[in-house]
Amino acid sequence: MSVREKPVPGKLLLDDTVPLTAVIEASQNLQSHTEYIIRVQRGVSTDNSWQVIRRYSDFDALNSSLMVCGISLPLPPKKLIGNMDREFIAERQRGLQAYLDSITQHPLLSSCLFIKKFLDPNNYCANYTEIALQQVSMFFRSDLKWEVLEPLKDMGWRIRKKYFLIKNKEQPKERYLLSWVDQGPDKFLSDKDLQSALKLLTSLSTPYLCPLLFSSTGESSALLIRPFSEKGSLRDHICKVKPRESYLKKYCNPKKSQGLELSEIKLYGRQILEGLKLLHDGGLFFGHLHASNVMMDNGVCQLLDVENGMLGVPSLLRPSFTQFRKINTTESIDVFCFGHLLFEMTYGQPPDSVPVDQFPSVSYTAVVSVLQSILTTEACKSGMPTVSQLMQTPLFSDVRLQQSEKQQIKVPSRLKEALKTAKESLEKRLQEEQRVLYQHKRLTRAKSHHGSEEERKRRKILARKKSRQSAYENEEEVSVRNNNNSGSGASSPPTCPSSPTPPSTTETQAGC
Repeated sequence: MSVREKPVPGKLLLDDTVPLTAVIEASQNLQSHTEYIIRVQRGVSTDNSWQVIRRYSDFDALNSSLMVCGISLPLPPKKLIGNMDREFIAERQRGLQAYLDSITQHPLLSSCLFIKKFLDPNNYCANYTEIALQQVSMFFRSDLKWEVLEPLKDMGWRIRKKYFLIKNKEQPKERYLLSWVDQGPDKFLSDKDLQSALKLLTSLSTPYLCPLLFSSTGESSALLIRPFSEKGSLRDHICKVKPRESYLKKYCNPKKSQGLELSEIKLYGRQILEGLKLLHDGGLFFGHLHASNVMMDNGVCQLLDVENGMLGVPSLLRPSFTQFRKINTTESIDVFCFGHLLFEMTYGQPPDSVPVDQFPSVSYTAVVSVLQSILTTEACKSGMPTVSQLMQTPLFSDVRLQQSEKQQIKVPSRLKEALKTAKESLEKRLQEEQRVLYQHKRLTRAKSHHGSEEERKRRKILARKKSRQSAYENEEEVSVRNNNNSGSGASSPPTCPSSPTPPSTTETQAGC
């Protein structure tokens, strides 16, 4: 149970990509079972934390929900007898903590609804599938030519986005993908400008952008229709999986994933860069490039969900690029995401973490050279190439494209200005988040250094030196004082003015 106020269902109050961390603070025995008190924190601020109480059976139910991912997770085993012993509870608590660490640090599992609900039940209490169905039903009542064939459950990683396979009654053999999505925290366009931007996207016809056939926006959500591809995304192609399956089943532990041939890497990479350049030249921002957002259409890669940036939904790779203050513009985000995607095309899986300074052995030296210019520590800290510069590298410069004429997106001047303002606001929020994260890292390093064994030894040595120096100075001060005193005694003996002067011997005898 959580101690915070419940949000309005369907209303986005937070960024789902901000990592959750969980620490078991204590345990308590209640009759025949044990409860574990967990401190959950969103992001780096300790002010944004709360407690949830969970039993072992809750952990077990969560683990059952996650079994679809095909990963062996370190949940401690059940024990029916002796499960109330103090030593056993302490051991189990350590095991459950290791389990929490493994699921909250996994790049795909950490973003799934099962774990969000487990750790943050108040903010994830809404039934997003039901909300989406209500919105879709209202749309179909206003446009009778569309018909839902089936919901595509958990096809994507985004919690507040739901997919449906639909058909047009006038073209019953064609299949289309309808998606419903909540607008996000980076939505800085006015409702009117958002509608204009989406209308612009539906009018585009270019080989490197996946067509958007229809769009409709509500108070806080959007409904979108585009062609459905049975071949799936570039990630489906790499992992050799069926597009309609759950993303956890497809991508968490793919058995047949394989990197692409050099010719495919060169062609697909150049096509993706062409799509990015087209957007950048038109003043449109993306920020959502990854292998699942690239569709395959007769050997041509098309960027998918280009509207995500306008809708303000957070990027899948946001937790990665917020770590680096040089990645602070929408263009640099796209380049970083491209490096991430290029790694996956080369090795068959995304990098475990970034930066990457040691790349697995591969015969494609030109590919590794581009990866080094984007994903290494030096690149992330000093700056990365632009999209145009990447297109001029030996890896992509000699690729021949079928589409020879130059593509261009013509954006009305008023909308272009609105997009520019929204882009600046998005970058400002990112830079502020990076600043807070940077300060937190500095503070953490300082505390860690202060508490390290080496630092404690250093402080002890300094304390001893200071103590010896102080003792030496005290000895010198006493010595100087004594010397001064003995020098004064040679000329005139010390007297005590408050003491009476003793009578002389002569005077005493005379009085006798």
